[in-house]
Amino acid sequence: MLTRKQIELLTLIHERMQVEGVAPSFDEMKDALNLRSKSGIHRLITALEERGFIRRLPHRARAIEVLKLPEPLGKAGFPPRVISGGASTRPAPSRPQQALDVEEAAALSLPVMGRIAAGTPIEAISEVSHSIAVPGSMLSGRGKHYALEVQGDSMIDLGINDGDIVVIREQDVADNGDIVVALVDGMEATLKRFRRTGGMVALEAANPAYETRVLSGDRVQVQGRLVGLIRSY
Repeated sequence: MLTRKQIELLTLIHERMQVEGVAPSFDEMKDALNLRSKSGIHRLITALEERGFIRRLPHRARAIEVLKLPEPLGKAGFPPRVISGGASTRPAPSRPQQALDVEEAAALSLPVMGRIAAGTPIEAISEVSHSIAVPGSMLSGRGKHYALEVQGDSMIDLGINDGDIVVIREQDVADNGDIVVALVDGMEATLKRFRRTGGMVALEAANPAYETRVLSGDRVQVQGRLVGLIRSY
């Protein structure tokens, strides 16, 4: 079942495609749904994709394939069409393997240590702003955990959106490919994919609009590894 805002956005995309053949921009979507920021549109788009109503085509502006419409919008039949792009063979998303049944998950309280940049690094995080309840089974083994609110869109291709809450296991080492909280020059904290080659460390974004930062290893301190994500709609 979709929320009212999700239905409104799906209807807007479908109707615009029928009339103009292209999807509305994120700014147009934001204005049409009376939202204050585009991060809300990112979350709605992700929710529609996770539920199998749309499919985003990578590396193409406004490229969204509408797969189906909910009742009663889809009663008359609805052939999938692609907005500004060719066909995609990617299968429709299924239930994530890490999905948790709420009734089986004991909730634990974690401190939210302010914001972490998924974009241009911001000042290091050190103070607790509030606490949040997370499923106990989301936590990765023993050790300390904390949460951070994501600011920015550089990790959006991995499903990490502006405004999401990420759950971090505190540790000072990482394997190549881990998504980590990295402290740069003791001043800037950022959320990126970690890769080490020799004495150099690459902090990789998951958005082609952002470049990979390659730094000497002594400039980068790992402060934790991503183990979970919480999103509100």
